[in-house]
Amino acid sequence: MLALAAVVVILGLLIADVSIYLGARARAQVAADAAALAAAPVTFRPFGAVGSAVDEARRFAAGNGGTLLECRCAQDQSWRSRTVTVLVSVPADLVLLGATQVTAWSSADFDPTRLGR
Repeated sequence: MLALAAVVVILGLLIADVSIYLGARARAQVAADAAALAAAPVTFRPFGAVGSAVDEARRFAAGNGGTLLECRCAQDQSWRSRTVTVLVSVPADLVLLGATQVTAWSSADFDPTRLGR
């Protein structure tokens, strides 16, 4: 009976870890999506943003609880379409496995020729 109780407790803790991880994964994806979408138009022109596209991605990642780890968002004044890609992490405090970082990639396309349409 004691062994069965221990198994139930361990399974409960594992389920808690999985749910915490999935929640952190969703937060990381939201933060990455926001960062990519915010940075994409700033690669062409500031559009009211303060700083570079990387600064804008960092600001939106932080505003959604994440940390920007990587931003492939070079300035490009040409009228060519471009894709911005970011990597964001968020912390997750798992019950059994301890503190960890959960990461998510996101990308956003921006086509300056479609401005004003």
